[in-house]
Amino acid sequence: MSWQAYVDGNLVGTGKVTKGAIFGLDGSLWATTPGFSVGTPEAQKLIAAFANTDDIQANGLYLEGKKYFYLRNGDNSIYARLGAAGVTCVKTNMAVLIGQYAENMQAGDCTVVVEALGDYLRNQGY
Repeated sequence: MSWQAYVDGNLVGTGKVTKGAIFGLDGSLWATTPGFSVGTPEAQKLIAAFANTDDIQANGLYLEGKKYFYLRNGDNSIYARLGAAGVTCVKTNMAVLIGQYAENMQAGDCTVVVEALGDYLRNQGY
C-alpha cells in the first residue's frame, strides 16, 4: 500500500479526519491530503516536540501557518486545538502522522483513527 493510500483511506476516508499527512522523521513529506500545506520547517518543529514539548507549550504548534494551542501529549502523541478544530499527531518508528479535524467533528473520533493507524504502522515496523 502506498503512503498516499494510508492518508486517503485510513485517515480521511474514515470521515473522522478532514485532512491528513505523513512525514518521515527527517521532515520529508511522504503523503498528504491535497491542499494540506504543512511546510517542512513546521513538520520539523512538530517532530522535535515529540522529544521536548517546551517550545510548543510556550509558543503553540504551527501548521499551515496557523497557531494551534498545545493541549497535551502522550508517549507518541501530541494534541492541539485551533478554536473548535484541532489536530492529533502521532509518532511511529519512522514517521509522524497528522490528522486534522474540523469544528463540527469530535476530537476523540479523530484521535482514535490517527492513533490506530500509528499503532498499526509501529507494529509493521514503520
